[in-house]
Parts: sequence; structure tokens; C-alpha cells
Amino acid sequence: MSEQKQAQQRVVIVGAGMAGVQTAVALREQGFTGQVTLIGAEPHQPYDRPPLSKAVLLGKAEDSAFDVDFEALAIELRLGLDVTGLRAEEHEVDTEAGPVPYDLLVVATGAEPVTLPGAEGVPGVHLLRTLDDAARLKPVLERRHDIVVVGAGWIGAEFATAAREAGCAVIVVEAADRPLAGALPVEVTAPMAQWYEESGTELLTHARVAAVEPGTVVLTDGRRLPAEAVVVGIGARPATGWLADSGIARDADGSVTADERLRTSLPDVYAVGDCASFPSARYGRRLLVHHWDNALQGPRTVAADIIGEVPRPYDPVPYFWSEQFGRFVQYAGHHGGDTELLRRGDPAGPSWSALWLRDGALVALLAVGRPRDLAQGRKLIESGARIDPQRAADPSVPLKAAVL
Repeated sequence: MSEQKQAQQRVVIVGAGMAGVQTAVALREQGFTGQVTLIGAEPHQPYDRPPLSKAVLLGKAEDSAFDVDFEALAIELRLGLDVTGLRAEEHEVDTEAGPVPYDLLVVATGAEPVTLPGAEGVPGVHLLRTLDDAARLKPVLERRHDIVVVGAGWIGAEFATAAREAGCAVIVVEAADRPLAGALPVEVTAPMAQWYEESGTELLTHARVAAVEPGTVVLTDGRRLPAEAVVVGIGARPATGWLADSGIARDADGSVTADERLRTSLPDVYAVGDCASFPSARYGRRLLVHHWDNALQGPRTVAADIIGEVPRPYDPVPYFWSEQFGRFVQYAGHHGGDTELLRRGDPAGPSWSALWLRDGALVALLAVGRPRDLAQGRKLIESGARIDPQRAADPSVPLKAAVL
């Protein structure tokens, strides 16, 4: 794209989270000279979400605003503005303040938490997704309330960790037979149940919520749990409801189906971050990645395509981390039913890893307290390296030394 044409282009980015902010920044870093408008539904200065589950909750940080000088980068911020629809033929998005025209549009609206049926509007029931959510939960921790957490997934474990650190009594209710049942196999997650007990958190598995009453959570088996506060962490889904009548292609899970350059089915419209799935040649399937690193990397591909530099196909090795119960947990890659699981170290110990191999090649890795395994393993996944299972299973052997 010529500089003259760039200067006349209006890029509108809907969503002021990590993916939206990084898209705006990447456009400027890659030399885009046109107008860039970033629209956010929340009134706050754009901020990072991971610190919400610990640092902000525990009062160790007031907020987690991005260190970006939007004015210096000539990025127009329109905050506290809900986008309600997209009219592609008119090249406009509808907002509460009227239509906003675009030449190029980037959908970066992220994901929204799944609510607990029947608990909406009940006093004392909380989600943890936004800065306002964290602000409402902070005094709950300060007062050391009895808390019930619904869901033993990543966010449930991180919140339970913070609540125990604050001195709260915490019960975690999980419908499955173990933590993280939907994300990892039993061989990996079974040892994690012990982490809850060690921290003084009560974990109830095979437990479903029948009702939430003020001060009480009622389970389907009749048990009544004291709960001055209830925190729901049962997953998230792409925040794409506003696109329902736009004609944009979406998967059954609600994610916008982007291509290998993060272009959507509509002309001049891109999608990036938690709200978009993309085809992965590496894993032979379409991926929907609800993690920070995806929201950091994808914007570079979008920016490159917008300025006319044909980018490499977007096919990252997914990566995320979680700090819970005194442990640093990291995961890289993607595993499925066609992979072989390899243990590396004792899962009952303080540090260990799990490796997934396909046809001898490392395709995914979970590291608990072993950041070196993660760093080396991630590079091996990227290169498609085949490894010696015997050597890789020996925690004293560096992973890079197990390559065949």
C-alpha cells in the first residue's frame, strides 16, 4: 500500500484489550500512516487482564493499564462505547453514539465469561474478567469472607490462590471428577487436586450447583455451602454476539473464522485474539486460543497484511501460563487424542513436566516449576523436532539434548 493511500485509510479496531491495543501499536510500528481508532466498551484506560486475578485483587497494584502513549502514536481512543452491530456493505459499525465508518475493520472483542444459570443478579455472585469485577471482589478478600468458587479451571485456581493468600475460607465446586478436566488428561490433572488441599482450599468434585441463595450455595445432592461470596469461573466464549446479523462467518462456538492472515469472510474485516479461530497447518485443525500470547502475536500479522506486506501464515505454537497454589504452570503447543503422553519427573513433586508426542515429534508440553523445559520445548515444537522418549523422560537431561 502506498504511503499516500495509507494516509487516507481509516482503520477501526473494536475491542481495547490486549489484541486491540497491540494491533493499533503494531500498525504504527510497521509504518501505517492512516487514521487508527480504538473503540473500547469499558470506560477505563486500556489495561492488561492477567494481573486482575492476583495483583489487583490483593491490592499489590491499583490497575494494570498498558504502558502505551496513545496520543503520541496518534491512536484515537473511544472508550466507554458499546459497539452493537456491523454493516459491512456500508463499511460502518453501529455504536450507542451512532455509526462509525471504516475502510478497514479489526474485530478484537475478546471473550466473555460464561454465567452460572440461575445465579445472574443474585447478590454476592461475581465474575472475574474486568477491572470493575476485580474492584468489586477486592473488599471481599479484605473482609476474609467465606467464598465458594464454581469451577476448578485456570481462573478458579488462580482466584482461589489469591483468596487463600488473603485469609479467606475457600471451597471450590467442580462438576467433573478433577481440576481442569476439559483441558488436560487425568494423568496430568490428578496430582493437581493435592495442590488445593495443601493450600487449605476444599475441593469438591462431582459437585453441581442447584441454586445460589444469599449466603448459601445449594448443591444438587442437597449439601448447603456457606458463601458470603460466590465466584463463577466456568469458562469463556467469544464476545461476538454483536456480529449476529453482519453476515460474517462464525464457528459453532461463536468464534469468527479467520484465515491464515486473520482475514474474515467479509471484505476489509480482520479478526484477532480470543474472538477468532484460525487454521493451523502445524496441528491440522482450526484453533481457538483464549490466551494472552495469542492476543500479543496475532496483531503483528494483521498489521503486516494491512500495510501490504504479505505476512507468513499465522500458525503460532500456543502458549500460556498460570500461577496457582505456589506453582508456576506453563503450557505450549496443542495436544489431542492422537498423541502419546510422556512423563518427565514425579508429578507428586514440586516440579515436573508432561510431554505430548505425535509420531516421535514433540507437539505440546506442560511444565510445572520447570521454565527451562518450557523454553527449550517450545523451540522444539516450533521446529518439529523428533526426540528420544527415553532421554526426554529423564528430568536430568535437558530437553534440547533429547533431540534425535
